[in-house]
Amino acid sequence: MKRAMRLEQIPPYPFAEWNQRCREADRRGIDVIRLDIGDPDLGPPSLALDALRQSLGEAGSHRYPGYRGTAALRMAIAAYYARRFGVTLDPDSQVVPLLGSKEGIVHLPLSCVDPGDVVLVPDPGYAPYRVGAILAGGVPVAFPLRAERGYFPDFDAIPARIADRAVLMWLNYPNNPTGAVAGLDDLATAVAFARRHRILLCHDVPYADIAFDGYRPPSALQVPGAVDVTVEFHSLSKTLNMPGWRLGMAVGSADALALLSLVKSNVDSGIFAALQSAATNALSTGQEWTATRNGVYCERLSLLVEGLNGAGFAASAPRATFYVWARTPAGWTSEALARHLLDEAGVAVAPGSFFGPAGEGYVRISATAPTERIEEAVRRLRCANVGRSTRTPP
Repeated sequence: MKRAMRLEQIPPYPFAEWNQRCREADRRGIDVIRLDIGDPDLGPPSLALDALRQSLGEAGSHRYPGYRGTAALRMAIAAYYARRFGVTLDPDSQVVPLLGSKEGIVHLPLSCVDPGDVVLVPDPGYAPYRVGAILAGGVPVAFPLRAERGYFPDFDAIPARIADRAVLMWLNYPNNPTGAVAGLDDLATAVAFARRHRILLCHDVPYADIAFDGYRPPSALQVPGAVDVTVEFHSLSKTLNMPGWRLGMAVGSADALALLSLVKSNVDSGIFAALQSAATNALSTGQEWTATRNGVYCERLSLLVEGLNGAGFAASAPRATFYVWARTPAGWTSEALARHLLDEAGVAVAPGSFFGPAGEGYVRISATAPTERIEEAVRRLRCANVGRSTRTPP
């Protein structure tokens, strides 16, 4: 069968292959503790479950739901942004519900990127930023996120000839995979860069409500005037422990969202109405629920950081996200170490190289497994002795 040329530029999604490797280990009888993916194990708010049950019994819920989402959901999203960030959005023109934020991330470039256009993507970073650019015929150009800069880009280091060709730029704070955070001044710098070079700034913020010790991650839309040049992607997957529900949102520039909606109306028929009802209710969940959930993550992250440092890694607790970005012990590549831990210790972690070349030398460990499983994983990591091994890694 003929294979489209565009697919030649797209490698297999690394986590799909890694998931298969974990399943094979499980079939060999290894008790695998999955700390490689950010898949919340805690349940969603009862508000979501109650609304879903009620809506499932309503005949109207099973009809075509409409392309732009229900008015109630759009208003709930706008109300969340007003309450959480102090940002005012027009529910009709500045809010687009999504079938999970990943869908919107890949579809947006189809609406504004032409063949040969540059899309600026972070390295390390979420793979769909790059893939969406390629599918649209664009040219993804990576900019590095370096530890010495707190994993925030150096905009002055991006050549003007590249910036002037760029039509879109991706940022993601709190950051996956590093757990780094950005202040409002940092985001203002990004908005100014986008405005100067006439770039659409796309800010991915699914971890904005997973933060600790009183820290409150900002939205790029809090920067004055940012709404003219910015689209922000958010998700209920992480915010409200609803990854399997596939519920997300894009908000911000009305012009950009009109283009995104044109693409979406031709490729999907909207979110199942019962799920929209659940999302509408879930978005009114109070801070008490969020604080309790974050307390669980904080405890787990502390266990991981202590265990990793004791096992020969170099790790510190993040201010936000449920990830630990840990430097690998000397002598190991990130993927070789991850394979060794899976096969010998039954602990699955994500190689940093899955997120781009700049991720080499690190692994990402997620706190989205039950606490007792994380305690067991820590015990196994200490027994793996990777930090003191003198043999040549596989």
